Amino acid sequence: MGFSTVLLFLLQLLLILLAAQLMGRVARFIGQPKVVGEMIAGVLLGPSLFGWLAPQLQQSIFTADTRSLLYFGAQLGVGLYMFLVGLEFNTRLFKHHAKSAVSVSLAGMLVPFACAALLCLWLTDTPGLFAADISYFNAALFMGAAIAITAFPMLARIIYERGLAGTPLGTMALAAGAIDDAAAWLVLAFVLASFGGGSELLFKALLGGGLYAFIMLTRVRHWLQPLADNIARNNHMSYAQFIGIMLLFAVSAYSMDWVGLHAVFGGFLLGIAMPRGVIVEQLRKRLEKFTILLLLPMFFTYSGLNTQLDVLGSWQVLSVALVVLAVSVFAKGVACWAAARLNGADNRTAMAIGALMNARGLMELIIINIALSYGVIQPALFSIMVVMAIVTTLMASPLFHWVYGRHQPKPTAI
Repeated sequence: MGFSTVLLFLLQLLLILLAAQLMGRVARFIGQPKVVGEMIAGVLLGPSLFGWLAPQLQQSIFTADTRSLLYFGAQLGVGLYMFLVGLEFNTRLFKHHAKSAVSVSLAGMLVPFACAALLCLWLTDTPGLFAADISYFNAALFMGAAIAITAFPMLARIIYERGLAGTPLGTMALAAGAIDDAAAWLVLAFVLASFGGGSELLFKALLGGGLYAFIMLTRVRHWLQPLADNIARNNHMSYAQFIGIMLLFAVSAYSMDWVGLHAVFGGFLLGIAMPRGVIVEQLRKRLEKFTILLLLPMFFTYSGLNTQLDVLGSWQVLSVALVVLAVSVFAKGVACWAAARLNGADNRTAMAIGALMNARGLMELIIINIALSYGVIQPALFSIMVVMAIVTTLMASPLFHWVYGRHQPKPTAI
């Protein structure tokens, strides 16, 4: 890798950060979360806009030689992001409002998977969407997971910003979103393990991944507690301690990749397993800005380079996109609304839960990028799912405000 390649990558990084900040500000100006603008910025830097307006210039900047550097930054970013998501994963939520949360979560999974099963009767016969050798079962499982997943970090951010964390609405939505995402990741793990790998690799992935998850969720927090206690006593994390945790992160990510699953599972499991308290605050302080401001825009851009919205010019692909979007919104939103109503929530609260659970955001991009890299889906379906992720995420905040937020009592000044 020559010096010119490094300079070209730095130019890419400059464009990525400028585009992410610009579109992030635009998103906030129109009342959307900043991450929505960053997602759109990644698409704009790809062939869908930059490559359409100036194809030679776009290809001369985002060259094949630098793709490996961008891929590394993107994968590191998404791995650390899932580690941060795991740190925010509050297992105590399941002890309160458990029945209603599980009901909403089950509805938010069962209905999307049923709709995906019906949808794939058509999609698997449409060329250019799934891998040629994929089974109907795996295709339906993937689509079910992609429709069922929720933008849990965004959902949590909206709830905390609105001061709803301790309310029945906030508790139910957070718990249901967490259960949905965990189930979606389990299904994706099964699809990746079984797709084209044979029974031996499937057995290795399920046994190795299951054993690793069991150890992480039952023993690792206990093993790490003395470290957490030391950091809490000093109210400080030393560089040696931080490096040790990052090495543990690398081992965790590598372990999941080695058994045949994706590295992000390792980061997520380690985040859940970390003891809570000062250690989490210190890790977030050191990782959050670096991950969100620098690495995640690289992931959005890498996704954008694989997104070709010109495929929607074909009526066949456009019709698939419209149907997938409509089914996704209906299956998730209506199912969660109905389950919340059946569990005693008033209509406004139930509609708010349906609106929040319908956002897919970054979690959707992660799941479809993994599927694309493993060859489960093809670029046309990837582009369709990117559009679905962006549209459902754009809908979430204004829809939530319309059905619930505008009726919230404003805090009184002291």
